[in-house]
Amino acid sequence: MAWNILHNESAHRFELKLDEESFAQLVYMQKNGSLHLVHTEVPPKWEGQGIAAELTRTALEYARQHQLSVVPSCPYVQYYLGKHPGYQSLVSNDFNLDR
Repeated sequence: MAWNILHNESAHRFELKLDEESFAQLVYMQKNGSLHLVHTEVPPKWEGQGIAAELTRTALEYARQHQLSVVPSCPYVQYYLGKHPGYQSLVSNDFNLDR
């Protein structure tokens, strides 16, 4: 399924409207040339459909396109990076994925 993920820069998040009451999000902070990915949230009734993965992929592609390093504070983003080694080169040298 193709998701229409929006980059809401004023709210510092990548988001997806799911229905009239629900949306999924990946919240970030951007500072000093790094994109700090801090929290991914998908409502329970929408879990298991690849939404968190698509939010994460979108954020990582944004970082790549804007030459930002990534600080994956969010446990889901860390999990995703473990499954998608092609993005691990984006991880900030100051962050250890193996911790």
